[in-house]
Amino acid sequence: MSPPLIFSPAARARARDRAAPRFAEHDFLRAYMLEGVADRLASVKRQFRDVLDLGCFDAAFAPPEGARVAWLDPGFAFAAQAGGVQGREDALPFADGAFDLIVSAGVLDTVNDLPGALTLARRALRPDGLFLAAFLGAGSLATLRAALRVAEGDRPAARLHPQIDVRSAGDLLARAGFALPVADGETLEVRYRDLFRLLGDVRGMAAGNVLAERVPLRRETLARLAAAFAEMADDSGRTTERFEIIFLTGWAPSPDQPRPARRGSATASLAAALRPGG
Repeated sequence: MSPPLIFSPAARARARDRAAPRFAEHDFLRAYMLEGVADRLASVKRQFRDVLDLGCFDAAFAPPEGARVAWLDPGFAFAAQAGGVQGREDALPFADGAFDLIVSAGVLDTVNDLPGALTLARRALRPDGLFLAAFLGAGSLATLRAALRVAEGDRPAARLHPQIDVRSAGDLLARAGFALPVADGETLEVRYRDLFRLLGDVRGMAAGNVLAERVPLRRETLARLAAAFAEMADDSGRTTERFEIIFLTGWAPSPDQPRPARRGSATASLAAALRPGG
């Protein structure tokens, strides 16, 4: 059964191509994600030889020293800038076991078949290969969502993407066959002087509306939206927007990895340990 078409691949590619020329002016969110990915990678004491940057944008990810890197992006312009290939995360053009490290920052939240994309990433890893990813999760753009509810009343159109929470993201990792799956979240808050600066960042980072069914935003609705956003400003005239970032860590299964203890294999009783004087 084919996954539901939530996002338009063509609109997604166009949004990325429009963002590519001036992406450096709006890349703060991906820079934050890459910093988190780098921190997690630094805690792994091993060498990586073959790396895939999955959704590479401007190829800003700094690979481990001496590693060979392949770049893939859903947009033609970003792929061309990186010297990589254009392709979809849920239709990878790479052989199984081609990499020992895959990183992905800022793209998985707009993949139609995310379970399939995670499964393909796991298959593209060698045994004991590492997968590190970051993307926007549930709770992001809460202020914009609230302003849209005010501007559009009782029948709001779908304008913002559905989002995945941390627990669901961890479950997806496990379902895709990753060993030792970990999902955790961090919050980034940004203060904006007006709605249009926020929308400029959203479009500039290629995070605009790429839903398969999109409804144009009418001028009068946009005016109400800007007013509602301004109403939420603090005393300094700035409105705070929140970005919830989910980080994923998973390993391709290997016989050498640590495994949870078998149920019933404990040699001490929990009741005994909790007994006074135990």
